[in-house]
Amino acid sequence: MAKRAPRHLPPDGEPGGPDEMEPESVPRAALDLDRVIHERIRLGIVSALAVNDHLSFNDLKKLLKTTDGNLSVHARRLEEAGYVTCEKYFEGRLPKTEFRLTPPGRRALERYLDHMEAIIQATRIVES
Repeated sequence: MAKRAPRHLPPDGEPGGPDEMEPESVPRAALDLDRVIHERIRLGIVSALAVNDHLSFNDLKKLLKTTDGNLSVHARRLEEAGYVTCEKYFEGRLPKTEFRLTPPGRRALERYLDHMEAIIQATRIVES
C-alpha cells in the first residue's frame, strides 16, 4: 500500500483553511471531537483509567512513557474538566498521587469513541 503524504491545512481564516472547507469534506463528528480528550497523553490517561479502578502517578508515567511535568499538566487539565479526580496522600513518608476516572469522564470518553467510530465509518464509505 502506498503511503500518503501528510496534508497540512492552512490555519482558520486563511484561504483553504478549515473554516472554508466544504461541509461534506469534513465528517460532522470530526468537528465535534472533545478537544480535552483528543490530545494523545490525555486520551491515554482516560483510556487507562477506564480499564483500571485507579492508577498512581508513577503507573501512568510508566504506561504513557512521559515525563513528570508532561503528565502533571495533562492530568491537571483533565481534573479541571471534571474527567478525573486526583487524590494525594502519604504512605509512610512517601507522597502518593492516585487518579480515578469520574462518571463525566467515562461519558466523555464514550462520546469521543463514538465520534471516532463515526469518522472511521464516514471515511470508509467515501473510500468505497
